[in-house]
Amino acid sequence: MSSPRTTIRFVLASASPARLATLRAAGVNPEVIISGMDETAASASAPAALALELATAKARAVRAGLDGAALVLGCDSLLEFGGRALGKPGSAAAAADRWREMRGRTGILHTGHCLIDSASGRVATAAVATSVAFADITDAELAAYCASGEPAKVAGAFTIDGLGGWFVDGVDGDPHNVVGVSLPALRRLLAQLGHTLFDIGFPVG
Repeated sequence: MSSPRTTIRFVLASASPARLATLRAAGVNPEVIISGMDETAASASAPAALALELATAKARAVRAGLDGAALVLGCDSLLEFGGRALGKPGSAAAAADRWREMRGRTGILHTGHCLIDSASGRVATAAVATSVAFADITDAELAAYCASGEPAKVAGAFTIDGLGGWFVDGVDGDPHNVVGVSLPALRRLLAQLGHTLFDIGFPVG
């Protein structure tokens, strides 16, 4: 009989329930530690670079408080629309303003990923972009969606795995990236650091 596979402590440096749910659905169950960093301190101007800077800052902040070996994943998502980087609207009114502009148009959802191996100190990063086509929703749909509270709390003022899924006509690229973590990108980052999916608990039959 084979001996049990040894896994490495895997930490998600994000408060996002959607990221955690995506990873769990994909067969791994990370420990969640929220960085508490000040996201307004980031300075990159390009949306992809800003998302990557924020993801890296989250991962480094959590790594600094850990003892022992761990793989720490930081992620951050921003919607590039009209030449701007859009994070969480913060209120229903702000979300409604966003949707009046976004409906019937296309944006690019950028998610920065930073994976740190605390044992070796090595870091691997990736910024992944997915094009999102928004439905030309009615005023009544817009008002109801924004009143739900969901879009105020998420990057770009929409989801594809919740109420907002009704209003996304399509995506070009990795759909998981729109939820907040690109599974193929994470697999590649693990490989860059000399690890596999099995090291973070991916199930073995």
